[in-house]
Amino acid sequence: MRASGLLAVGSDTVMGTAERRRTPGADEAYVTPQRSAEASDRDNPVGNAGPYRPLWVEEPARRRRLPDPVRTAAVRAVLLIAVTLLQAMVAFLCTMAGSWLAFPMVISSVVSTIAATWGALDVWVTRQVWSQRHGVVSMPSSTARALRRERRRSRRQARADERAQERIRRRGGAGQLSHP
Repeated sequence: MRASGLLAVGSDTVMGTAERRRTPGADEAYVTPQRSAEASDRDNPVGNAGPYRPLWVEEPARRRRLPDPVRTAAVRAVLLIAVTLLQAMVAFLCTMAGSWLAFPMVISSVVSTIAATWGALDVWVTRQVWSQRHGVVSMPSSTARALRRERRRSRRQARADERAQERIRRRGGAGQLSHP
């Protein structure tokens, strides 16, 4: 079954040719594989009841991926926070039930809260350190670069003047018009 707004993608899948179709009123395109003539009924468990629809639609990423150290710290923080919440819930339930396990769970929840806070701060610090080391974009027209260039030029000029004065002193004043 072909619609009038189909554009071929150019690669064949196991089930047939994948094609893009724009839905009425939507700006995003999604991929619908077209069944080929040689596809058997065992490929479609539903039979010929309807066209095959993908499970998800891939969209371009809206933001860049986090750097590896920051992502690692974030995963660690999420795990610590999840364990802390679980321990707090168990401590609450043990307290309500009057179990002997309530006191140790409360103590471990306090320790876990400190660890989870450290984990969240670790994400923030790791992100700051990474952006400080790798995230500085040096533009050719930036003010800092122009100032550095000017300082380098003045240092070079000062060194050249100092070398010239040293050369004059080594010659014993030769080349000077008058001596003091």
